[in-house]
Amino acid sequence: MASYLIGVDVGTGSARAGVFDVAGRLLATAKRPITMHREDGGIAEQSSDEVWKAVCDSVRESVSHAGIDPAAVVGIGFDATCSLVVRGLGDETLPVGAPDHPERDIIVWMDHRAVEQAERINAGEHAVLKYVGGRISPEMQTPKLLWLSENRPDIYTRAEHFFDLTDFLTWKATGALDRSACTVTCKWTYLAHEERWDAEYFSAIGLGDLAEQGFRRIGESVVHPGTALGEGLTDEAAKAMGLVAGTAVAAGLIDAHAGGVGTVAAGGDASRCLGYVFGTSSCTMTTTSEPAFVPGVWGPYYSAMVPGVWLNEGGQSAAGAAIDYLVQLHPAFAEAKALSEREGKSLPAWLADRALASVASPSAAVRIAENFHVVPEFLGNRAPFADPHARAVIAGYGTETGVDSLVALYVAGLLGLGYGLRQIIETQARHGAPVETISVSGGAGAHPLARQLLADATGLPVELSECEEPVLLGSAMLGAVAAGTYPDLISAMPAMSRIAKCSAPDAAFQQMHQSRYEAFLTLQNAARAIRSANHS
Repeated sequence: MASYLIGVDVGTGSARAGVFDVAGRLLATAKRPITMHREDGGIAEQSSDEVWKAVCDSVRESVSHAGIDPAAVVGIGFDATCSLVVRGLGDETLPVGAPDHPERDIIVWMDHRAVEQAERINAGEHAVLKYVGGRISPEMQTPKLLWLSENRPDIYTRAEHFFDLTDFLTWKATGALDRSACTVTCKWTYLAHEERWDAEYFSAIGLGDLAEQGFRRIGESVVHPGTALGEGLTDEAAKAMGLVAGTAVAAGLIDAHAGGVGTVAAGGDASRCLGYVFGTSSCTMTTTSEPAFVPGVWGPYYSAMVPGVWLNEGGQSAAGAAIDYLVQLHPAFAEAKALSEREGKSLPAWLADRALASVASPSAAVRIAENFHVVPEFLGNRAPFADPHARAVIAGYGTETGVDSLVALYVAGLLGLGYGLRQIIETQARHGAPVETISVSGGAGAHPLARQLLADATGLPVELSECEEPVLLGSAMLGAVAAGTYPDLISAMPAMSRIAKCSAPDAAFQQMHQSRYEAFLTLQNAARAIRSANHS
């Protein structure tokens, strides 16, 4: 009987599951939405019970669509956003915000309630910060834990477990409390290369109780991604998913890192390729054999994506979300949205198609942007400045109100993301982590216009993997390792992924992009100088 694998991806707005064969070919997918509770002040919360039900329903439906025997599924892998789950005894959910909503027990990755706590932590210049690019982000978990202990001390004290969302999912699936080296190294300051937590750090920032308890609440056992957990699926989890109890479950990955695993070895050498996960936010991932310390870029993290090598992680706090917000600012937004819905397309896809229809080649779309220049830092600068206070800049706005002007703004926004990516790549190269190609994954990078403009803006070829769901594929690879289908991730990655398309930079537009990149840097620097002057 043939064997199959399942990859599960929990993103910001939905849970998805995909069924793959052992060669990495996708058979079927299913998806369920996840509710987001938002408030002013950067608050973003979700329910772990709702997330778990969405996961189970997605798995059950994907297996049904694939038309396979559930008993033929040999392994399952999970990835998720780096969100903080707070759970009490047993299956108790604890409110991370309003007390009358105990179901909202997740502080979502994008939640910025802990900005002040992050700034206090950074002022301490602790040794562990060397491994997060020198500055911790409010998107990471220790600032959020500190916020919880200071603002919801009763909830903090009652909590039995603090999970990264991925580790919550594997716990629900198996009952195992092991944490993934990916989650705790990248977001919790675990020192994977030394296989330890730094008790001194936790004591210094005001979370010494976690150290005194032997780190029981955040993870006593830390294992490599792909490690088989517990005894596989519990009876309860298997019933909820429509699978067989005992099916192998792998220690998981953060969602962006699953996209990296699913793509960067498609061309052979993972160290040559920068993984670029282009979704709501963007994440860049670079692997090196030796640690590279890059200011403003998270890491170096040991064994956080691929066991045995180092990872540097950058990105943009808003990418697809930045484009969505940008186009809403234009007077023609409602008209364009109605036209896109009439054609059954998302608005970004419709705008990209309209841009392509008006030029001789995708590279020529840069001319459409005309005088528009965008620094799309609506939610701060994740890399290379680790500056959550940065904000977007839009230059060149005139009195035009038509759809063509909206298309120009959209193209300028894509270019702004490309120049931000170039800035990250150049910063990493100066500090020992150069790359030769970019492998893009995530829905926002699927359109040929986006891929070509990224290639032209960065000056590097942009590859698209054969699998249309590379994040799900990365998680399925974890399941393959846990099941013993492949001995390790190093073997599974090239065996299960392949390059389908490559967009090379167009030399004819090199000078135009150089000029626009210099304008990008000028606007970015001006915004920083203005903000500094306002606070002096």
